[in-house]
Order: sequence, then structure tokens, then C-alpha cells
Amino acid sequence: MNTAMKDLRSIKHTEDRMPIRKGHILIVDDDVASCRTLQLHLRSEGYDVNMAHSVDEGLAAAHKRRPDLLILDIRMPGKSGLEGLPEFKQTFPALHIIMITAFHDMDSTIQAMQNGAEDYIHKPIDIDELDNTIAQILAPDAQPTVETERSEPITDGNTMVGRSRAMKEVFKTIGLVASSPVTVLITGESGTGKELVARATHRAGQRANGAFVAINCAALVENLLESDMFGHEKGAFTGAVSRQSGKFEQANHGSIFLDEIGELSPTMQAKLLRVLQEKEFTPIGAKAPQRTNARVIAATNVDLAERVREGQFREDLYYRLRVVTIHLPPLRERREDIEDLVQTLISRINQQMHAGVTQISADVMACLKEYDWPGNVRELSNTLEKAMALCPGSVITRNLISDICSSDAPMANGPHRPLAELSLEEIEGAHVRRVLEATHWHKGHACDTLGVSRPRLRRMIKHFGLTPPDGAEDDDDNGNENGVQAD
Repeated sequence: MNTAMKDLRSIKHTEDRMPIRKGHILIVDDDVASCRTLQLHLRSEGYDVNMAHSVDEGLAAAHKRRPDLLILDIRMPGKSGLEGLPEFKQTFPALHIIMITAFHDMDSTIQAMQNGAEDYIHKPIDIDELDNTIAQILAPDAQPTVETERSEPITDGNTMVGRSRAMKEVFKTIGLVASSPVTVLITGESGTGKELVARATHRAGQRANGAFVAINCAALVENLLESDMFGHEKGAFTGAVSRQSGKFEQANHGSIFLDEIGELSPTMQAKLLRVLQEKEFTPIGAKAPQRTNARVIAATNVDLAERVREGQFREDLYYRLRVVTIHLPPLRERREDIEDLVQTLISRINQQMHAGVTQISADVMACLKEYDWPGNVRELSNTLEKAMALCPGSVITRNLISDICSSDAPMANGPHRPLAELSLEEIEGAHVRRVLEATHWHKGHACDTLGVSRPRLRRMIKHFGLTPPDGAEDDDDNGNENGVQAD
């Protein structure tokens, strides 16, 4: 007996005791048993419920009796739920729609939210989650939904994956705000994938055909950053032998991603505030300002509110940046995403390295799920890339990730070092130390691995009291301030 039939039997007795009707719901799903189970449950909760098993059948049923809420499955034979969603919204503009699916797909989530769905629930359906969502949507004081314009998402090697509740909320928020010009602030630790969120927001919006221009606010000294951001005229300063367009000019009609926004100097904060307020900037040496309609997406791995309280960041700029905030949780808080991430990263690295890794041993996967990942998804990617480079066959084995499985590696559970015995500061300090040791204290390489700027790495070294061993290379005097990857 399948699960659906067991659920059906368990709630069969509720059919005869019908509470006061609270609204009409139409379920469109090709899985007849699941439809019937949901119908019985929702009837027991006081809703009138009808079923259909295809998009066309659902449209006909909706014409016959206008539902208040549609529960629409995404994957069905013939016309999919995603294909039918615009038809339902065009024909019945006031119809509330919840999408359901057994698949975890960022692009589908974004597309569904952009085309008017109000929520997106994965199978197996959490009944409490469904009940709460329906209650919120059909509550008497519920606010009307606002439709967003259709924009086909583009899938490429930078697509995010994740089935955790936190990542589902990230995908939903991207879908809701992508077509709006509002400023977005992305927060989260280094290595969580903030630039991927920024790129996904750009691709899913009306500016997808425009340029996506990224700039790391901590990678350059102030005078070079101003030129890079706003451009300069010929002769504006020594070495300015020709006119140079800045990133804001290049991002016109597109999006500009300002990474590590918390590292901006007070002078640059003031200049950026003017751009956000006036939609104009002045290149160095120019006599007149230039207009820009570039959408600003910023990211930070520091607490900007704390920086404001400390007087290190302008309060007015902070509020201009955080019109919409998307928070990316650290990997240790969404371990259920690790298996999907591993599969996606291995596929991507195989393509990049022309490798042939097709499997990962069970004990390695268990180890990856237990490890605390201070460096988040970036550290996971680096770990897999190193293992695949050294892998002599098609299977990643434990010896290839010995540093992750070692006795001093930070673990969430297990026999090595329980998380309860470690503070977040201890984990971060241990990780910075390991990276510096692995790179023989080459700060440029360490910055690349950690995804931080040189100034931030220096502060971390000082904070954790780390000192290089005798003979370790110190490249701080080579003048290179640019060895940094974006968060």
C-alpha cells in the first residue's frame, strides 16, 4: 500500500464531518492518489476542493467554478505547470496559486514566483507548511498579490542548488525582486555564494540583456577604486593618458555588483550615496556629471548595522542599500544541501578539468556532511577540486580529503571535535591558520582561498594572534593589493 493510500485511510473518517467552508481550492496534479489525499485533508479543514489532472482540465474546471486558490503541480505529462501558470494568471488575475513539485530547482522557483505564484512547496508535502500557507493566503485580511513580468531565467554553470528551507526562501526572494529596480543587499559569510545570488537576480530580471559588472570594494586603494568605479578623463592625473570608462558607466542598463561594500572608505561612501540618491556620478577630471540607471546590488560579510553603530559606515547609505536584504546562511546551517552541492560541483569541475570522477565513497560523503565548513561553499569547492586533481580513478576516497577528515578538523558531530566544544571564532581562527600554512604564508594565495581582501586578512592575522614560522614567505611588500576573489 503506497503512502498516499495510507494517508487517505487515516483521514477517511473526516469526510463526514465538514466544518464551515472557508474557500474553494482547485488541485491540479497528474498523481491521482496525491490529489485525493490532499482533497480529503483540505475538506477536513473546511475548504471546498475539486481536482483536475492536467493543465487543460484544470482551466476547464476553473472556468466552470472560479476557485479562490489553485494548487498546481509543476511536472505533468503534456503541458507543465510552469507553462500553464501564465494562462491561469491571465485568465483569472485574482487567483492565488501555490506551486508544488518533487524537484529542487532554483530556476523553476524563480520562474514560478515571477509568473505570479505566491509560494512554492516541495514534495513530500509538509501538511503543516501547506496549511499555514493556505491560511495566510486565504485569510480575510490577506493583502492582494502583485504580479511580476515574465522573464525567462538562464541556466548556466553558476546556478545555485539547495533544498533547505533557507535556500528555498532565497530563491523565492530572487524571483520576487528580480524584475524590480530596487537596490538589493546580500549578506552572509565569506564563501556562501553571494555573487551567485547577485548574478541570478540580474539574469532573472528585465536587465538580463544588459551588462553585469562586478567590483570588489576592498581590492583597490581609494584613488584607484574611484577611477575604477566612476572612470576618469584624459589627463585627470599622472598616468591618465586616455579617457577610461568606469564600472557604473559600463553597467548602464544593467547591474553593478559592489562586493565587500563594508570596506568602502568614508569618502567613497559619500560618493556612492550620491549615485544612489541622484542617479548620477562624476568621472575624475570631468566637468559635468553622467546619468546612470544601473541597478545596484551590494554584498557584505560584515555586520553593517554594527559598523553604523561604531561610526564606520554611514547610516543613510546603509538604509539606501538595504531596500531588500537577502541573507545567505553558512553551509553548516544547511547541511541538507551538501549532497546536492557535491554532485553539482563534481559535474562542474569535471567539465573544467576534463576529469572523469563519477563517484564519491559513502564514508567521504558522511565526512563532508559532518565537517563544519568554515569557508562555506567555496571551501567545499576547493576541497573537491583538490581531491579530483589527485584522484587516480573515478572514485573520491577518504585519503584524498584527509585534511577534512583529520582529527583536528572542526566537526558538527562525531568522535573528533564536537561543535559544542568550539566557538565560531575558534573555527574561523583554525581555518585561517590552516589556509596560511597550506599556502606557506603567501598572503595573495591565502586571500584567493579565503575570499577576503588583503586588509581583512591582515586584521584576521592580528586578531587571532597568528605568526608565520621561520622561513615562511611574506609577500606583503610586493604591492599586490588585488589578490582576492569575490564573496
